[in-house]
Amino acid sequence: MTAKWINRIYIGGFLALLAGMLLLFAFQPKTIFSELENRNLQGKPVLTWDRIRSQQYAKDAELYVTDHFPFRGDFIAAKSMLEQLRQQKENNGIFLGDDGYLFEKFEQPDYGELGDYVDAMGQFGANHPDAKLSFILAPNSIGMYPDRLPWLADAYPQKEVNAWIGERLGNAMTFLDGFEFLSGEGGGGERSSDEGDGGKSEIAERPLYYRTDHHWTSYGAYQAYRAYAESMGWEPLAETDFLIRKVTDSFLGSYHTKSQFGGVSPDSIEIYEPKQSVATKLYIADTDETRDGLYDESFLGKKDKYSFFQGGVHALVTVKSELSEADADLGKLLVVKDSYAHSLLPFLTNHVGEIHMIDVRYYNGNIGDYMEQNGIGEVLFLFNTSTFVEERNLLKLKY
Repeated sequence: MTAKWINRIYIGGFLALLAGMLLLFAFQPKTIFSELENRNLQGKPVLTWDRIRSQQYAKDAELYVTDHFPFRGDFIAAKSMLEQLRQQKENNGIFLGDDGYLFEKFEQPDYGELGDYVDAMGQFGANHPDAKLSFILAPNSIGMYPDRLPWLADAYPQKEVNAWIGERLGNAMTFLDGFEFLSGEGGGGERSSDEGDGGKSEIAERPLYYRTDHHWTSYGAYQAYRAYAESMGWEPLAETDFLIRKVTDSFLGSYHTKSQFGGVSPDSIEIYEPKQSVATKLYIADTDETRDGLYDESFLGKKDKYSFFQGGVHALVTVKSELSEADADLGKLLVVKDSYAHSLLPFLTNHVGEIHMIDVRYYNGNIGDYMEQNGIGEVLFLFNTSTFVEERNLLKLKY
């Protein structure tokens, strides 16, 4: 066989491969959620002149192709295996740290865009001067545990980001920085460690975050609850007022699914059940479904075990607690949030008669109108730092 024919075979094979991949991409069913990466995938980009001019269409199109590329999961797994064989401590943006912790890379945010998001929240406060607004900004594990990163791993300090956001926000609302109440420096941090309900040394010793997932643990959420309750003038329940129950010990979370590092020990998920139980009804507006209780045990048999809390991410959820008027510290509360709020919600039901939760990423209505229509005058914003610095949907709050 001549060199000319060999070249033709190579070129023909390459073109056939490209054509096959293109056909697979065009005709394979598109999913909206990645079980492997535990996240929503980019939807089909919307073509408008405004989006073309702003380059948003090009960005969305690139993400759409990346997220729905044929055999994406197989490529991720193969890359992870090769990286581990090379003794690499990073794969797909996830570091393999000390004590079995996985960390997602955090780079310096675009402070121009970040300022727009913070200003949108400030504008929301200006638009609702009679509402009582609070904002919990929770650092991620990479922010709280930088000493557990691999040697020479680079991470921009989230503590600086949180401080910058709090300063920019000013007096627009009550700002609760997670670095304070999670380190025992604020909120309930003044209690002594022998009280057994969140003293500073105890906080340092107990896991605030899952090792394999991007969320905080129920204990981390409990610390946020204490800080928020105290800022509202409520008496938070002590840990001794709960029965703490382990619901699974085989949780491999989003950091594991993204990195596919082998040999990582799974996490446990615990829930805090008040000894004086409060009956709740949860309504999911997305699916027009009403449930008793706050947990969906079907997810304990799935990869996405964190969705055990309220059945995962929804645009709008309402929870009604059977609290007497004397026992309720607040009638109605709106929580504008990301998924960090899911493990915090059960604590709030001990104080609030009716809780409305909006995920700004998926809710397309006007939040101010929703407050007025439902007679809500108290709002809690709750986001983790990594989500907040990239969440363009926060700009909806300006209107």
